[in-house]
Amino acid sequence: MQVSELIVKYLEQLEIRQIFGIPGAHILPVYDSLYDSSIHSILVKHEQGAAFMAGGIARTTGKVSACIATAGPGATNLVTGIANAYADQLPLLVITGETPTHIFGKGGLQESSGEGGSIDQSQLFQGITRYHKIIERTDYLQNVLIQATQILLSPRSGPVVLSLPYNIQKEEVDASILDTIPFRRSYTVNSPSHTLINQVSSLLQSAQHPVFIAGYGCIRSGAEAQLQALSQQLDIPVTSTLKGKGVIDENSPQWLGTLGVTSDGNALQQITQEADLLFILGASFNERTSYLWKSQLFDNKVIIQVDYDHTQLEKVFSADLSIETDIAPFLEQLLEQLPSTGTITEYHSNHDNPVLRATPTLIQQFFAELEAQIEGELSLFDDNIIYGQTLFKASNKHHYYPNSGISSLGYALPAAIGASLKLQHPTFAILGDGGFQMCGMELMTAVNYNIPINVILLNNGSMGLIRKNQFQQYQGRYIDCDFVNPDFALLAQSFGVNHQRIDDQDDLQQLFSRCDLRKGINLIEIPIDKNAFPDYQSGR
Repeated sequence: MQVSELIVKYLEQLEIRQIFGIPGAHILPVYDSLYDSSIHSILVKHEQGAAFMAGGIARTTGKVSACIATAGPGATNLVTGIANAYADQLPLLVITGETPTHIFGKGGLQESSGEGGSIDQSQLFQGITRYHKIIERTDYLQNVLIQATQILLSPRSGPVVLSLPYNIQKEEVDASILDTIPFRRSYTVNSPSHTLINQVSSLLQSAQHPVFIAGYGCIRSGAEAQLQALSQQLDIPVTSTLKGKGVIDENSPQWLGTLGVTSDGNALQQITQEADLLFILGASFNERTSYLWKSQLFDNKVIIQVDYDHTQLEKVFSADLSIETDIAPFLEQLLEQLPSTGTITEYHSNHDNPVLRATPTLIQQFFAELEAQIEGELSLFDDNIIYGQTLFKASNKHHYYPNSGISSLGYALPAAIGASLKLQHPTFAILGDGGFQMCGMELMTAVNYNIPINVILLNNGSMGLIRKNQFQQYQGRYIDCDFVNPDFALLAQSFGVNHQRIDDQDDLQQLFSRCDLRKGINLIEIPIDKNAFPDYQSGR
């Protein structure tokens, strides 16, 4: 079969059912092979949106997702979305076209070979992929696909970019190549010894005020049920990183709130003032989580850190015990070892919530109504994490996907569109008007394919966080943070989607009583004061 057909068969073997992109001349052989395949190709408005949509699928399902683009600008437009997936270790397969090999170095249209002064695509993607290859010959195609598959299915996954010159796509290869590729996940994880489990158990039982700190690694391991059971069995409170929200039911009495500069500060208070042991599970302690690496988080405490990724162990702090293992089976062993008795005395909570003090009332009411009105599951992709981190109560039914990765403004909308193709429940994207105008045209992608999506648009006519920093750090010398918005009601009408503006509580009630939030496409506008600055300091 032709290489283009084999690549499509390869995608099918990876259980990819949607691929996002924009066709171009140099990738049309692959598109032609998609025509008769089981894969549904989704035409987006910008290649960045394609990478974000594919990332939304990978984020919600944990499975390999894919996007596709032509050579030159098609590939370069993918960069931000690929970088975002790289930072989040998402299994993203990217297929790009390339000029024919026989014109490399001659100045071919959109050439990216790096020859003759052309763009060097390999260098461009080197720092944001786990693997990238321009396939200039078919004799090593088998080895390339084996390496790509091993990375995509590994615990430490990330983007893989395969670039196919036009003539290579049309060459014929032996179809049996596919039979040699390991499509099943196969990896081993170190099992902690009984001695190590006993050490952890002893430390936990001797602590007066232990705290679990759970990160994204805990969710990737599928350890939510084990952590919930362990925290209840020992009555140990749990906080999470931003990406770890939902690791336990946030209506649980053990929930302390999230940890990080944009949170309500309750978890920080408990850890710095009372905790004597921190049990850290799959959390990397980046700038946001660590409050710019505040030393008081770790001072005078016993530290136990568990992570499947050895590069995260003791990256920013020293641990009394650092354990490289898969978190879920580790907690299973620990549950069997520990008694069913509480180990801590009551924590004292500070009820003065600085985030709520500075949060517009309508935003608070929206999150309260969202939790109360939506029965069953929902998923929320959050660009503007300031409010959602504290006000959205995540659980095994209410799923939260913050704008993490490299924090790409506008990410939430296309990511939610991609995820909505896989989800059987209401999907929301909440973002500011600045972020919306970066990726807002992707709403037409949802219209084109009738993909249900609810976009919560926070309208303050400003790049809100930049304006906040200029107020706090630069004496109110505002520059390039304010702008004029379109009339979003007319914009929604021209897109053919429903528009609802929320000015008061009555409007909010109408949203949940009149709008189809399950199968409709809705642009929901909430005006807020551009000077209602969130009450936290970023230091910049």
